[in-house]
Amino acid sequence: MGIMRNALAAAVVLMAGLLGGAPAALATTPTAVVVEDRAGVLDQRTLLPAVQATDFYEPTKVAVYTYNGTAADNLNEEVLRFARTEHPEWISADGQKWADGLFIFALDPVGRHVGTYMGEDRKVSPEQREDIQNAAKELLRDAQWTEGTIAGIRRGAELINQPWYRSTAFLVTAWAAVAAAVCAAAAWLIVRWRTRVSSRKELARGDASYASVSMDLQVTELNASTIPESSRYGSTVLEKHRTFVNRYGTATELSNQVHAFGSRDLSRRPNLKLVRSYADAAAELDALDDVIADTNALLNRGSSWPAAWDRQLAPFRNDLDGVEDLLSQRRAEGTSATAVALRSFRDESRRNMERWSTELADGSITPETALDRLRDARTHLSELLKNHADTLIQAFARNEKEAGLMREEMDSAQAGTKARYGRTYEPSILGTVYPSYYFFSVPSFNTGFSSGVSSVSSARGGGTTTGYGSSGGSFSGSGSSSSF
Repeated sequence: MGIMRNALAAAVVLMAGLLGGAPAALATTPTAVVVEDRAGVLDQRTLLPAVQATDFYEPTKVAVYTYNGTAADNLNEEVLRFARTEHPEWISADGQKWADGLFIFALDPVGRHVGTYMGEDRKVSPEQREDIQNAAKELLRDAQWTEGTIAGIRRGAELINQPWYRSTAFLVTAWAAVAAAVCAAAAWLIVRWRTRVSSRKELARGDASYASVSMDLQVTELNASTIPESSRYGSTVLEKHRTFVNRYGTATELSNQVHAFGSRDLSRRPNLKLVRSYADAAAELDALDDVIADTNALLNRGSSWPAAWDRQLAPFRNDLDGVEDLLSQRRAEGTSATAVALRSFRDESRRNMERWSTELADGSITPETALDRLRDARTHLSELLKNHADTLIQAFARNEKEAGLMREEMDSAQAGTKARYGRTYEPSILGTVYPSYYFFSVPSFNTGFSSGVSSVSSARGGGTTTGYGSSGGSFSGSGSSSSF
């Protein structure tokens, strides 16, 4: 802690020295705001007050221009054409640059381009122009044209003529120096502290599961001994049980290892990995012994079969409950034919689950038949979700390359092939009998689609255009555009 205090004191002195001679930054609202909303997408009652109240570092005239173009258009060329025709005062006297003191924010909501242009005394770096455009893109992608325009202009005000001591380059340099002073003392301590906290959390998780499994060992063996091996479901669960004892022995060895660790040992990352392995192994065993108990109760129609059956329905019921949330999200195409099919299936399935439970209770169907019906219903839901994924991909993707990116993310979400998806063992009979990727769940769908949109959006962000096209001539004003 003494090292930390000394490092922090040095950092304060360093920052004070760097900022001591910095002048106070001025704040001035725009000298004028001109809005040429040729696309008809802006709410000027919201836009004008927001822009007029925005503080710039230097007196700046703000111009906003929108028009409906196409994805193939060069927005830079269009803005220059419009300025030459309608607002020659936006161009310098020699016709080669944008006028001094000017900041133009341009938007094409149909072609999905956004552009920023500045006079020579207001220009920023290409990276900062991209920063301004990126500040607007998330809102523009959601068709929030007015809010996106305001966000872009406000970010421009933060960067245009920004004082040196507020610039990113300065702050990065300054804080790098501060970080060098602080991190040398703090990083090691913080990493060890966080590792120790994580290790203890994982240890507690593992101990809870291991204790539950250990207490129920005899009951688990008894349940397994009476599961009918002639059943398709029972035989597969029994195959899992045959490895149960060996896996319990492995978990016991891991438990002995991790409980021998002292506080310092728990602060080391290799040991955290070992503790996490213990917790995962114990948790899966704890889930499996519950499945063994449910399989025995349901297939033999023991006294607890209704609760066991309800646990088999739970994953499917949760998916059905999540359908409406899925379809009400933005970009969810909630009125499409595939959305209608999902809602219809949800309502029908809720009725079916009640009927299956009634027929199980009066003996009209066997437990195996009930599980078959549940499997078929979950398989049908998976197909409907895949169909709806195609609808969403078709609506969002602009070309086959983007569609391919989105399909890859959706497929990976279902299969759990990427680390971020973290597919876990489903503690049910169907989850034990079938692999984790067999059923497509609503949470996996949501994760896959969100990842697909992010992948495509990131790919789109790379298309920056800086030239003014064939009609621009020798014009070389500061500006660029990009797609969103």
